[in-house]
Amino acid sequence: MSRYFKYLVMFLTACLLNANSLSAQTQNTDNLYKKTLSEVLKDIQTRFKVQIKYSEPQVKDKWVNYADWRFRADVDETLANVLTPLDMKVNKEKTGVYKLKEYEYYRWEVQDGWAYLDGLASKYHDKASWEKRKDSIKPQLYQALQLSPLPAKPNSKPIITLKRVFDGYSVENIALEILPGVWINGSLYKPLNTKGKIPFVLSPDGHWEKQRYRADCQIRCATIARMGAMAFSYDLFAWGESMLQFKYEDHRRSLAQTVQTLGGIRILDYFTSLKETDTNRVGISGGSGAGSHSILMTAMDARIKLSAPVVAMSSYFYGGCPCESGMPIHQCGGGTDNVELAAMAAPRPQLLVSDGSDWTAHTPEHDFPYLQKMYGYYGAENKVENVHLPTEKHDFGINKRIALYDFLIKNFKLNGAAVKDKAGKYDESKVTIEKENALYVFGDKGEKLPKNAVMGFENLEKLFPQSKTK
Repeated sequence: MSRYFKYLVMFLTACLLNANSLSAQTQNTDNLYKKTLSEVLKDIQTRFKVQIKYSEPQVKDKWVNYADWRFRADVDETLANVLTPLDMKVNKEKTGVYKLKEYEYYRWEVQDGWAYLDGLASKYHDKASWEKRKDSIKPQLYQALQLSPLPAKPNSKPIITLKRVFDGYSVENIALEILPGVWINGSLYKPLNTKGKIPFVLSPDGHWEKQRYRADCQIRCATIARMGAMAFSYDLFAWGESMLQFKYEDHRRSLAQTVQTLGGIRILDYFTSLKETDTNRVGISGGSGAGSHSILMTAMDARIKLSAPVVAMSSYFYGGCPCESGMPIHQCGGGTDNVELAAMAAPRPQLLVSDGSDWTAHTPEHDFPYLQKMYGYYGAENKVENVHLPTEKHDFGINKRIALYDFLIKNFKLNGAAVKDKAGKYDESKVTIEKENALYVFGDKGEKLPKNAVMGFENLEKLFPQSKTK
Protein backbone atom coordinates (compact mmCIF):
# COMPACT_ATOMS: atom_id res chain seq x y z
CA MET A 1 0.00 0.00 0.00
CA SER A 2 2.82 2.43 0.87
CA ARG A 3 4.48 1.71 -2.49
CA TYR A 4 1.18 2.55 -4.22
CA PHE A 5 0.97 5.93 -2.54
CA LYS A 6 4.61 6.61 -3.37
CA TYR A 7 3.96 6.04 -7.08
CA LEU A 8 0.74 8.09 -6.91
CA VAL A 9 2.59 11.05 -5.41
CA MET A 10 5.32 10.78 -8.05
CA PHE A 11 2.68 10.65 -10.80
CA LEU A 12 0.78 13.69 -9.48
CA THR A 13 4.00 15.66 -9.06
CA ALA A 14 5.01 14.90 -12.63
CA CYS A 15 1.59 16.00 -13.85
CA LEU A 16 1.83 19.25 -11.94
CA LEU A 17 5.30 20.01 -13.25
CA ASN A 18 4.18 19.17 -16.75
CA ALA A 19 1.14 21.42 -16.38
CA ASN A 20 3.28 24.33 -15.22
CA SER A 21 5.68 23.75 -18.09
CA LEU A 22 2.82 23.48 -20.55
CA SER A 23 1.30 26.67 -19.14
CA ALA A 24 4.52 28.55 -19.76
CA GLN A 25 4.84 27.11 -23.24
CA THR A 26 1.27 27.92 -24.26
CA GLN A 27 1.27 31.58 -23.17
CA ASN A 28 -0.29 33.33 -26.12
CA THR A 29 -2.98 35.79 -27.10
CA ASP A 30 -5.67 33.10 -26.90
CA ASN A 31 -5.28 33.01 -23.14
CA LEU A 32 -4.27 36.69 -22.91
CA TYR A 33 -0.79 35.76 -21.66
CA LYS A 34 -2.53 35.37 -18.31
CA LYS A 35 -0.73 34.74 -15.00
CA THR A 36 -1.86 34.85 -11.40
CA LEU A 37 -1.05 38.04 -9.51
CA SER A 38 0.93 35.95 -7.04
CA GLU A 39 3.14 34.63 -9.85
CA VAL A 40 3.70 38.08 -11.28
CA LEU A 41 4.63 39.60 -7.90
CA LYS A 42 7.15 36.81 -7.35
CA ASP A 43 8.60 37.47 -10.81
CA ILE A 44 8.91 41.18 -10.02
CA GLN A 45 10.67 40.48 -6.73
CA THR A 46 13.11 38.13 -8.41
CA ARG A 47 13.82 40.30 -11.44
CA PHE A 48 14.22 43.61 -9.63
CA LYS A 49 15.53 42.22 -6.32
CA VAL A 50 12.89 43.97 -4.23
CA GLN A 51 10.51 42.89 -1.47
CA ILE A 52 6.75 43.22 -1.86
CA LYS A 53 4.71 42.69 1.31
CA TYR A 54 1.27 41.19 0.80
CA SER A 55 -1.16 38.67 2.28
CA GLU A 56 -2.65 35.70 0.48
CA PRO A 57 -6.23 37.10 0.62
CA GLN A 58 -5.00 40.20 -1.23
CA VAL A 59 -3.87 38.17 -4.26
CA LYS A 60 -6.33 35.29 -4.14
CA ASP A 61 -8.25 34.73 -7.40
CA LYS A 62 -6.61 37.75 -9.05
CA TRP A 63 -5.15 37.40 -12.56
CA VAL A 64 -2.97 39.66 -14.70
CA ASN A 65 -3.66 39.73 -18.42
CA TYR A 66 -0.64 40.13 -20.72
CA ALA A 67 1.47 39.71 -17.60
CA ASP A 68 4.97 39.50 -19.07
CA TRP A 69 4.21 42.33 -21.48
CA ARG A 70 3.72 44.70 -18.54
CA PHE A 71 7.35 44.48 -17.42
CA ARG A 72 9.55 47.52 -18.02
CA ALA A 73 13.12 48.36 -17.10
CA ASP A 74 11.91 50.34 -14.08
CA VAL A 75 10.31 48.53 -11.13
CA ASP A 76 7.93 51.36 -10.26
CA GLU A 77 6.62 51.56 -13.82
CA THR A 78 6.27 47.78 -13.91
CA LEU A 79 4.29 47.75 -10.66
CA ALA A 80 2.01 50.48 -11.95
CA ASN A 81 1.43 48.59 -15.23
CA VAL A 82 0.57 45.39 -13.35
CA LEU A 83 -1.51 46.76 -10.49
CA THR A 84 -3.45 49.71 -11.93
CA PRO A 85 -5.88 47.53 -13.97
CA LEU A 86 -6.60 45.59 -10.76
CA ASP A 87 -7.34 48.78 -8.80
CA MET A 88 -4.32 48.09 -6.64
CA LYS A 89 -1.09 49.93 -5.84
CA VAL A 90 2.00 49.70 -3.66
CA ASN A 91 3.26 52.05 -0.98
CA LYS A 92 7.03 52.38 -0.94
CA GLU A 93 8.11 51.89 2.67
CA LYS A 94 11.82 52.32 1.94
CA THR A 95 14.28 51.61 -0.86
CA GLY A 96 13.53 48.16 -2.26
CA VAL A 97 10.57 47.47 0.06
CA TYR A 98 6.95 47.85 -1.06
CA LYS A 99 3.57 47.05 0.50
CA LEU A 100 0.60 45.99 -1.60
CA LYS A 101 -2.54 48.08 -1.11
CA GLU A 102 -5.95 48.49 -2.64
CA TYR A 103 -6.10 51.53 -4.91
CA GLU A 104 -6.71 54.61 -2.78
CA TYR A 105 -8.62 57.09 -4.90
CA TYR A 106 -8.42 59.65 -2.12
CA ARG A 107 -4.62 59.64 -1.71
CA TRP A 108 -2.48 61.37 -4.36
CA GLU A 109 1.21 62.06 -4.70
CA VAL A 110 2.05 65.44 -3.19
CA GLN A 111 3.16 66.96 -6.48
CA ASP A 112 0.00 65.70 -8.23
CA GLY A 113 -2.18 67.38 -5.61
CA TRP A 114 -0.28 70.63 -5.87
CA ALA A 115 -0.46 70.62 -9.66
CA TYR A 116 -4.22 70.01 -9.54
CA LEU A 117 -4.70 72.88 -7.07
CA ASP A 118 -2.65 75.12 -9.36
CA GLY A 119 -4.97 74.14 -12.20
CA LEU A 120 -8.00 75.10 -10.13
CA ALA A 121 -6.40 78.41 -9.21
CA SER A 122 -5.92 79.26 -12.89
CA LYS A 123 -9.72 79.46 -13.25
CA TYR A 124 -9.91 82.76 -11.32
CA HIS A 125 -7.69 85.76 -10.76
CA ASP A 126 -9.66 88.21 -8.64
CA LYS A 127 -12.57 88.46 -6.24
CA ALA A 128 -15.20 88.69 -8.98
CA SER A 129 -14.04 85.61 -10.90
CA TRP A 130 -13.63 83.66 -7.66
CA GLU A 131 -17.10 84.61 -6.42
CA LYS A 132 -18.52 83.41 -9.73
CA ARG A 133 -16.83 80.02 -9.35
CA LYS A 134 -17.81 79.76 -5.70
CA ASP A 135 -21.43 80.49 -6.56
CA SER A 136 -21.36 77.70 -9.14
CA ILE A 137 -19.86 75.13 -6.73
CA LYS A 138 -22.09 75.74 -3.71
CA PRO A 139 -25.47 74.57 -5.11
CA GLN A 140 -23.74 71.59 -6.70
CA LEU A 141 -22.53 70.49 -3.26
CA TYR A 142 -26.13 70.21 -2.09
CA GLN A 143 -27.02 68.29 -5.25
CA ALA A 144 -24.05 65.92 -4.91
CA LEU A 145 -25.14 65.16 -1.35
CA GLN A 146 -28.76 64.61 -2.40
CA LEU A 147 -29.77 67.52 -0.18
CA SER A 148 -31.34 69.63 -2.91
CA PRO A 149 -33.99 70.28 -1.86
CA LEU A 150 -33.37 69.69 1.84
CA PRO A 151 -35.57 66.97 3.34
CA ALA A 152 -38.49 68.23 5.38
CA LYS A 153 -37.55 68.99 8.96
CA PRO A 154 -39.28 66.74 11.54
CA ASN A 155 -41.72 68.65 13.73
CA SER A 156 -40.26 67.41 16.99
CA LYS A 157 -38.62 68.97 20.01
CA PRO A 158 -35.03 68.15 21.00
CA ILE A 159 -34.53 65.47 23.65
CA ILE A 160 -32.50 66.98 26.48
CA THR A 161 -31.10 65.25 29.57
CA LEU A 162 -30.62 66.69 33.02
CA LYS A 163 -27.93 69.34 33.33
CA ARG A 164 -24.69 68.61 35.22
CA VAL A 165 -22.93 71.65 36.71
CA PHE A 166 -19.14 71.84 37.02
CA ASP A 167 -16.45 74.49 37.58
CA GLY A 168 -17.47 77.35 35.30
CA TYR A 169 -19.61 75.30 32.90
CA SER A 170 -22.48 72.86 32.59
CA VAL A 171 -23.14 69.83 30.38
CA GLU A 172 -26.42 68.49 29.06
CA ASN A 173 -26.90 65.85 26.38
CA ILE A 174 -29.13 66.63 23.42
CA ALA A 175 -30.59 64.57 20.55
CA LEU A 176 -32.03 66.31 17.50
CA GLU A 177 -34.30 64.47 15.07
CA ILE A 178 -32.85 65.29 11.64
CA LEU A 179 -35.03 62.90 9.60
CA PRO A 180 -38.12 60.96 10.72
CA GLY A 181 -36.73 58.50 13.24
CA VAL A 182 -33.08 59.52 12.79
CA TRP A 183 -31.23 61.45 15.51
CA ILE A 184 -27.93 63.20 15.82
CA ASN A 185 -26.67 63.12 19.39
CA GLY A 186 -24.26 65.28 21.30
CA SER A 187 -23.39 67.05 24.50
CA LEU A 188 -23.74 70.79 25.01
CA TYR A 189 -21.01 72.46 27.09
CA LYS A 190 -22.27 75.83 28.27
CA PRO A 191 -20.69 78.64 30.31
CA LEU A 192 -22.15 79.58 33.68
CA ASN A 193 -23.14 83.09 34.75
CA THR A 194 -23.09 84.67 31.29
CA LYS A 195 -24.57 87.96 30.22
CA GLY A 196 -25.90 88.80 26.80
CA LYS A 197 -25.72 86.58 23.74
CA ILE A 198 -23.31 83.63 23.70
CA PRO A 199 -21.03 82.46 20.85
CA PHE A 200 -21.61 78.91 19.63
CA VAL A 201 -19.03 76.40 18.34
CA LEU A 202 -20.02 73.20 16.55
CA SER A 203 -17.54 70.56 17.70
CA PRO A 204 -17.87 67.38 15.61
CA ASP A 205 -15.71 64.44 16.60
CA GLY A 206 -13.31 62.67 14.23
CA HIS A 207 -12.18 59.11 13.70
CA TRP A 208 -10.51 58.54 17.03
CA GLU A 209 -11.10 55.80 19.54
CA LYS A 210 -13.85 56.37 22.14
CA GLN A 211 -15.45 59.05 19.94
CA ARG A 212 -16.69 62.19 21.70
CA TYR A 213 -16.39 60.46 25.06
CA ARG A 214 -12.58 60.82 24.97
CA ALA A 215 -10.91 62.91 27.63
CA ASP A 216 -9.31 65.32 25.15
CA CYS A 217 -12.68 65.92 23.49
CA GLN A 218 -14.37 66.70 26.81
CA ILE A 219 -11.45 68.93 27.81
CA ARG A 220 -11.61 70.93 24.58
CA CYS A 221 -15.35 71.57 24.73
CA ALA A 222 -15.40 72.30 28.46
CA THR A 223 -12.53 74.77 28.12
CA ILE A 224 -14.32 76.58 25.30
CA ALA A 225 -17.36 76.82 27.58
CA ARG A 226 -15.28 78.10 30.49
CA MET A 227 -14.04 80.86 28.16
CA GLY A 228 -17.61 81.96 27.49
CA ALA A 229 -18.91 80.09 24.43
CA MET A 230 -21.27 77.16 23.97
CA ALA A 231 -19.64 74.08 22.42
CA PHE A 232 -21.76 71.26 21.05
CA SER A 233 -19.81 68.02 20.79
CA TYR A 234 -21.62 65.67 18.42
CA ASP A 235 -21.31 62.23 16.85
CA LEU A 236 -20.72 61.62 13.18
CA PHE A 237 -23.10 59.17 11.49
CA ALA A 238 -22.92 55.55 12.75
CA TRP A 239 -20.38 56.73 15.28
CA GLY A 240 -20.76 57.03 19.02
CA GLU A 241 -24.38 56.90 20.19
CA SER A 242 -25.60 56.81 16.59
CA MET A 243 -24.58 53.14 16.68
CA LEU A 244 -27.76 52.42 18.62
CA GLN A 245 -29.49 52.72 15.24
CA PHE A 246 -26.78 51.81 12.77
CA LYS A 247 -23.76 49.54 12.56
CA TYR A 248 -20.16 50.68 12.53
CA GLU A 249 -19.84 49.41 8.95
CA ASP A 250 -22.60 51.85 7.93
CA HIS A 251 -20.22 54.72 8.67
CA ARG A 252 -18.20 53.43 5.71
CA ARG A 253 -21.12 53.88 3.32
CA SER A 254 -21.33 56.89 1.03
CA LEU A 255 -24.67 58.01 2.49
CA ALA A 256 -22.87 58.67 5.78
CA GLN A 257 -21.55 61.92 4.32
CA THR A 258 -25.06 63.03 3.42
CA VAL A 259 -26.59 62.20 6.80
CA GLN A 260 -23.90 63.84 8.90
CA THR A 261 -23.94 66.95 6.70
CA LEU A 262 -27.69 67.16 7.20
CA GLY A 263 -27.01 66.69 10.91
CA GLY A 264 -24.72 69.71 10.93
CA ILE A 265 -27.37 71.79 9.15
CA ARG A 266 -30.02 70.74 11.68
CA ILE A 267 -27.69 71.61 14.56
CA LEU A 268 -27.30 75.09 13.09
CA ASP A 269 -31.07 75.35 12.62
CA TYR A 270 -31.69 74.59 16.28
CA PHE A 271 -28.95 76.58 18.00
CA THR A 272 -29.24 79.68 15.80
CA SER A 273 -32.95 79.76 16.68
CA LEU A 274 -32.19 80.15 20.40
CA LYS A 275 -32.43 83.68 21.76
CA GLU A 276 -29.21 83.25 23.75
CA THR A 277 -27.08 82.38 20.68
CA ASP A 278 -24.98 85.11 19.12
CA THR A 279 -25.51 84.30 15.45
CA ASN A 280 -22.64 86.61 14.49
CA ARG A 281 -20.26 84.35 16.43
CA VAL A 282 -20.96 80.81 15.21
CA GLY A 283 -17.94 78.62 14.55
CA ILE A 284 -17.01 75.03 13.78
CA SER A 285 -13.91 73.03 14.63
CA GLY A 286 -13.26 69.32 14.25
CA GLY A 287 -10.22 67.16 13.74
CA SER A 288 -9.38 64.49 11.16
CA GLY A 289 -12.63 63.33 9.47
CA ALA A 290 -14.50 65.94 11.48
CA GLY A 291 -12.07 68.49 10.06
CA SER A 292 -13.19 67.51 6.56
CA HIS A 293 -16.78 67.85 7.80
CA SER A 294 -15.92 71.32 9.14
CA ILE A 295 -14.54 72.42 5.76
CA LEU A 296 -17.60 71.16 3.92
CA MET A 297 -20.08 72.68 6.37
CA THR A 298 -18.37 76.08 6.16
CA ALA A 299 -18.41 75.98 2.35
CA MET A 300 -22.12 75.15 2.32
CA ASP A 301 -23.56 77.24 5.15
CA ALA A 302 -22.94 80.97 5.55
CA ARG A 303 -24.26 80.87 9.12
CA ILE A 304 -20.82 79.58 10.12
CA LYS A 305 -18.66 82.66 10.72
CA LEU A 306 -15.40 80.95 11.75
CA SER A 307 -13.82 77.58 10.96
CA ALA A 308 -10.86 75.66 12.34
CA PRO A 309 -10.24 72.31 10.62
CA VAL A 310 -7.55 70.42 12.53
CA VAL A 311 -5.16 67.89 10.91
CA ALA A 312 -7.52 67.60 7.96
CA MET A 313 -7.08 69.88 4.95
CA SER A 314 -4.83 68.77 2.11
CA SER A 315 -4.61 69.18 -1.66
CA TYR A 316 -3.38 65.61 -2.06
CA PHE A 317 -5.70 63.80 0.36
CA TYR A 318 -9.45 63.80 -0.03
CA GLY A 319 -10.33 61.98 3.18
CA GLY A 320 -9.86 58.26 3.65
CA CYS A 321 -13.44 57.56 4.73
CA PRO A 322 -16.68 57.63 2.69
CA CYS A 323 -18.03 60.08 5.28
CA GLU A 324 -15.52 62.55 3.80
CA SER A 325 -15.52 61.68 0.11
CA GLY A 326 -18.21 59.06 -0.41
CA MET A 327 -20.53 61.38 -2.31
CA PRO A 328 -19.30 63.17 -5.46
CA ILE A 329 -18.68 66.56 -3.85
CA HIS A 330 -15.21 66.70 -5.38
CA GLN A 331 -16.67 66.50 -8.88
CA CYS A 332 -18.58 69.75 -8.34
CA GLY A 333 -17.62 72.71 -10.49
CA GLY A 334 -15.95 70.43 -13.00
CA GLY A 335 -13.68 69.14 -10.24
CA THR A 336 -12.51 70.58 -6.93
CA ASP A 337 -10.52 69.59 -3.83
CA ASN A 338 -10.62 70.22 -0.10
CA VAL A 339 -8.33 73.25 -0.28
CA GLU A 340 -10.56 75.01 -2.79
CA LEU A 341 -13.57 74.12 -0.62
CA ALA A 342 -11.73 75.64 2.35
CA ALA A 343 -11.21 78.80 0.28
CA MET A 344 -14.99 79.17 0.09
CA ALA A 345 -14.82 80.29 3.73
CA ALA A 346 -13.08 83.55 2.75
CA PRO A 347 -13.15 86.17 4.14
CA ARG A 348 -14.49 84.49 7.30
CA PRO A 349 -11.73 83.73 9.86
CA GLN A 350 -10.15 80.31 9.33
CA LEU A 351 -7.46 78.43 11.23
CA LEU A 352 -5.62 75.44 9.77
CA VAL A 353 -3.77 73.25 12.25
CA SER A 354 -1.32 70.86 10.62
CA ASP A 355 1.35 68.41 11.75
CA GLY A 356 4.39 66.61 10.40
CA SER A 357 3.19 63.02 10.26
CA ASP A 358 0.07 62.94 8.08
CA TRP A 359 -1.35 64.46 4.89
CA THR A 360 -1.07 67.96 6.38
CA ALA A 361 2.73 67.73 6.64
CA HIS A 362 3.24 70.08 3.66
CA THR A 363 0.45 72.57 4.43
CA PRO A 364 2.77 75.60 4.88
CA GLU A 365 4.52 74.97 1.56
CA HIS A 366 1.69 75.16 -0.96
CA ASP A 367 -1.86 74.87 0.37
CA PHE A 368 -1.65 77.66 2.93
CA PRO A 369 -0.07 80.18 0.49
CA TYR A 370 -2.94 79.40 -1.91
CA LEU A 371 -5.46 80.27 0.81
CA GLN A 372 -3.58 83.44 1.69
CA LYS A 373 -3.87 84.47 -1.94
CA MET A 374 -7.61 83.71 -1.95
CA TYR A 375 -8.17 85.71 1.24
CA GLY A 376 -6.11 88.46 -0.38
CA TYR A 377 -8.88 88.90 -2.94
CA TYR A 378 -10.91 90.29 -0.02
CA GLY A 379 -8.05 92.22 1.57
CA ALA A 380 -8.22 89.74 4.44
CA GLU A 381 -4.90 87.84 4.36
CA ASN A 382 -4.72 88.12 8.16
CA LYS A 383 -8.03 86.29 8.57
CA VAL A 384 -6.54 82.90 7.59
CA GLU A 385 -3.87 81.34 9.81
CA ASN A 386 -1.81 78.17 9.90
CA VAL A 387 -0.32 76.68 13.05
CA HIS A 388 2.07 73.98 11.88
CA LEU A 389 3.45 71.46 14.39
CA PRO A 390 6.13 69.55 12.43
CA THR A 391 7.13 67.21 15.26
CA GLU A 392 3.60 66.20 16.20
CA LYS A 393 1.26 63.44 15.04
CA HIS A 394 -2.34 63.04 13.90
CA ASP A 395 -4.38 63.92 17.00
CA PHE A 396 -6.15 66.77 18.79
CA GLY A 397 -3.48 67.15 21.45
CA ILE A 398 -2.74 70.02 23.78
CA ASN A 399 -0.84 72.21 21.29
CA LYS A 400 -3.60 71.83 18.72
CA ARG A 401 -6.19 72.78 21.33
CA ILE A 402 -4.11 75.80 22.36
CA ALA A 403 -4.05 76.96 18.75
CA LEU A 404 -7.85 76.70 18.66
CA TYR A 405 -8.27 78.51 22.00
CA ASP A 406 -6.04 81.38 20.85
CA PHE A 407 -7.99 81.68 17.60
CA LEU A 408 -11.38 81.73 19.36
CA ILE A 409 -10.20 84.29 21.91
CA LYS A 410 -8.91 86.50 19.11
CA ASN A 411 -11.94 86.32 16.83
CA PHE A 412 -14.86 85.68 19.21
CA LYS A 413 -13.52 87.86 22.05
CA LEU A 414 -13.66 85.05 24.59
CA ASN A 415 -12.28 85.32 28.12
CA GLY A 416 -8.86 83.67 27.99
CA ALA A 417 -8.06 84.72 31.55
CA ALA A 418 -10.77 82.36 32.80
CA VAL A 419 -8.76 79.32 31.63
CA LYS A 420 -5.19 80.45 32.26
CA ASP A 421 -2.99 80.26 35.34
CA LYS A 422 -1.02 83.10 36.92
CA ALA A 423 1.82 82.51 34.48
CA GLY A 424 -0.54 82.99 31.55
CA LYS A 425 -0.54 79.34 30.52
CA TYR A 426 -3.70 77.40 29.71
CA ASP A 427 -4.92 75.34 32.64
CA GLU A 428 -7.27 72.50 31.66
CA SER A 429 -7.10 70.82 35.07
CA LYS A 430 -10.42 72.24 36.26
CA VAL A 431 -12.35 70.24 33.67
CA THR A 432 -14.24 67.21 35.00
CA ILE A 433 -13.86 64.12 32.84
CA GLU A 434 -17.19 62.30 32.88
CA LYS A 435 -17.72 58.61 32.36
CA GLU A 436 -18.92 57.63 28.91
CA ASN A 437 -22.46 56.75 29.93
CA ALA A 438 -22.91 60.19 31.50
CA LEU A 439 -22.81 61.60 27.96
CA TYR A 440 -25.53 59.31 26.60
CA VAL A 441 -28.91 60.75 25.63
CA PHE A 442 -30.81 57.47 25.35
CA GLY A 443 -29.73 55.64 28.52
CA ASP A 444 -26.97 53.19 29.39
CA LYS A 445 -28.33 50.51 27.05
CA GLY A 446 -30.31 52.63 24.61
CA GLU A 447 -33.52 51.91 26.50
CA LYS A 448 -34.73 55.50 25.99
CA LEU A 449 -34.43 55.42 22.22
CA PRO A 450 -37.80 56.58 20.82
CA LYS A 451 -40.09 53.88 19.46
CA ASN A 452 -40.18 55.39 15.98
CA ALA A 453 -36.40 55.13 15.61
CA VAL A 454 -35.16 53.98 12.20
CA MET A 455 -33.18 50.79 12.73
CA GLY A 456 -30.66 49.60 10.17
CA PHE A 457 -29.13 51.06 7.05
CA GLU A 458 -31.64 49.44 4.71
CA ASN A 459 -34.43 51.43 6.38
CA LEU A 460 -32.39 54.63 6.24
CA GLU A 461 -31.93 54.16 2.49
CA LYS A 462 -35.70 54.27 2.06
CA LEU A 463 -35.51 57.93 3.08
CA PHE A 464 -33.07 58.50 0.18
CA PRO A 465 -34.43 56.31 -2.62
CA GLN A 466 -32.12 57.93 -5.18
CA SER A 467 -29.06 56.73 -3.21
CA LYS A 468 -29.55 53.01 -3.80
CA THR A 469 -26.90 51.41 -5.97
CA LYS A 470 -28.42 49.84 -9.06
